[in-house]
Amino acid sequence: MQVYRISANHPPARPRRHRLTATARGFGMIALFALASNCTAQSYPNKPIRIVNTVAAGGPAELVARLVGQKFTEAWGQQGVVDSRGGAAGIIGAETVARAAPDGYTLLLGSSATMVFASLLRRTTPYDSLRDFAHVGMVVTSPMLLVAHPSVTARNLNEFVALAKAKPGFFNFGSLGTGSTAHLGGEQLKMHAGIDLQHIAYKGGMPAVTALVAGEVHVLFNSTATALPHVKSGRLTLLATGGTKRSPVIPDTPTVAESFPGFEVITWYGIVAPAKTPRAIVLKLNAEISRALASQDMIERLVAQGHEPNPGTPENMRDYMQRELGKWGKIIKAIGIKPDD
Repeated sequence: MQVYRISANHPPARPRRHRLTATARGFGMIALFALASNCTAQSYPNKPIRIVNTVAAGGPAELVARLVGQKFTEAWGQQGVVDSRGGAAGIIGAETVARAAPDGYTLLLGSSATMVFASLLRRTTPYDSLRDFAHVGMVVTSPMLLVAHPSVTARNLNEFVALAKAKPGFFNFGSLGTGSTAHLGGEQLKMHAGIDLQHIAYKGGMPAVTALVAGEVHVLFNSTATALPHVKSGRLTLLATGGTKRSPVIPDTPTVAESFPGFEVITWYGIVAPAKTPRAIVLKLNAEISRALASQDMIERLVAQGHEPNPGTPENMRDYMQRELGKWGKIIKAIGIKPDD
């Protein structure tokens, strides 16, 4: 039994073990949170995982979402369900995920349209691409192809730039609509190459490609999956690719960046979850996506569609998106596109 001497001026000292209680309790809580997070990750998933696709069913985005979902099913025995929710340039589907429970069971197949251009081309969006999502990881990238109508005598990018400089304002380029990746890619080319091209906007990818094949426009940036069949059939001429490195699908085709360093126009897809999704779940999802993208069957199916597997860390994805927001924001401001209401 301990005896404490009490004085009139000083209260009795507490035992040392009591003074450590608050600190010990703090470390205990940290340990409990870590244990709970670890247990959550170990038990995850125990029900189907929904992957929201923000464009119409049947397109390249849905294919990527389904391939990822299939790999989740193979790895964990829980079905990966693709929920295609088009509309409002992908905003409807992205908002659905941003407002979902942060438990790892509702994911978004994000893209430049939903995660970059939506916030740059509208005055307000119901979500913040950096704040309202936990970035899981990139899945694929795909370079846009610069293709031309055969009436354009150029057979590569440098020849086309020379033609455009010789006839300022004569040549035009089509796009899938004002503010689309194809439009901004064309504007970026004008800036890098110092050429004057007239922009003609169409309502969607098919009308733009149809117009190019018919000779209504001279050149167009379009997706690999859409443009390459027309190139192989001889209906279009391939001038360059928009990636920072040559595509393994068409390795003999130079990139625009080889002539104009710093140029890049690609489409990309990556997985994000609602903000505050437990870090352990984010890392578990990221690890499975990386493993899936290393499998030969996945690589073959993606490359056949013109996609390039592009795994990376959650931080890699967030940093890339932040750079994209800055880059395209400057281009949009420079060409004077006003945000829609």
